[in-house]
Amino acid sequence: MALPEQPAERHRRIGGDFTEKVAGTGDWDAPSPVPDWTARDVVRHLTEWLPSFLAAGSTVRLPSGPSVDDDPVGAWRTHVDAVQALLDDPATADLSLSNPHIGELPLDRAIDQFYTTDVFLHTWDLARATGQDDRLDPDFCSALLASMEPMDELLRSSGQYGPRVEVPTDADDQAKLIGFIGRDPFWKP
Repeated sequence: MALPEQPAERHRRIGGDFTEKVAGTGDWDAPSPVPDWTARDVVRHLTEWLPSFLAAGSTVRLPSGPSVDDDPVGAWRTHVDAVQALLDDPATADLSLSNPHIGELPLDRAIDQFYTTDVFLHTWDLARATGQDDRLDPDFCSALLASMEPMDELLRSSGQYGPRVEVPTDADDQAKLIGFIGRDPFWKP
């Protein structure tokens, strides 16, 4: 039986997929499936919220890179490399994150649960915005959907997800997951 993927391994894979989408982006002002966001805003969101989340609940301070406005590719690469280095560092196993909403968690688990999952979901947004291949890992889509559906009311009340977008009953789990988080899985720019 294979061991479940560890946080560092999952981030390496998911961050790598997002990095490919960043590298393939030709129009940073292209609208995204997130209302009022462009492709650049997707990268901005991912590079800006995690550093403050970590700083508020741990001793970790991620290095800052170039501005997303000036260099979205450089900003993303600096950020994703810093997160990967943090997860690869054996000393991270001894760190925890404390947050009034989630309690205390091992740092690598908090990053995996909140941040890496967010990168995974926003990979679809960036791919759709920029006309790239938007297929996500079907097994991870299924696992996320199964873990999120029981928390539907809690997730909606957090303000992090829009109203569920209904999809056909025979839709695949990726379309169901995208609809669950409040995006139209059939959205086009």
